[in-house]
Amino acid sequence: MHKGCNQIVFAGLLGIFLTPAFAQYNINIGADNTGGSGQQTVSVNNAHNVANVDNNNGWDSWHTLWDYNTCFAATRLFSKKACIVHKMNRDAMPSLQALDTMVKEKKLQDKGPGGPPPKGLMYSINPDKVNNLDEFGKSIASMCRRVPTYMAEEVQGASLLFYSGKCFNANILGIVNVAFCGETQEN
Repeated sequence: MHKGCNQIVFAGLLGIFLTPAFAQYNINIGADNTGGSGQQTVSVNNAHNVANVDNNNGWDSWHTLWDYNTCFAATRLFSKKACIVHKMNRDAMPSLQALDTMVKEKKLQDKGPGGPPPKGLMYSINPDKVNNLDEFGKSIASMCRRVPTYMAEEVQGASLLFYSGKCFNANILGIVNVAFCGETQEN
């Protein structure tokens, strides 16, 4: 076999084996648009232990990244022109393998995974900007670079019913509802 043919065969085999590691799926959440949540696109990168969720809903669009290596998550809020970083709550968020399985089996299509309602998480935003993005890992640093970034702490047992401040809510795949409450310098 010629050297060029070996390279083509190797590239083809590499593509076959890497495809599952870089899977991307489109999930329609609230397809009837009554919830106003738009379309969500999920990318699961098993090689880097990262999941990305894009919520495309006009000015209210956002992008969430869950980094299972660093145990940090970040949400970039396009309307606020800000990034919010927080520790992942492993009790509320599915493992990367469980998320990948749910997406592949289309259990999230149009309604979420079914069964119990999504878990609710509430975070309080620290109004001071983060100075060093590198402490959150490469993926989050890349996503939030050149965007004002804030750290948020989970508020245990909190309820939005009793909170009077501004909150941004993100329904992530019908699995978890995240509320980011507080002020940023961009509000």
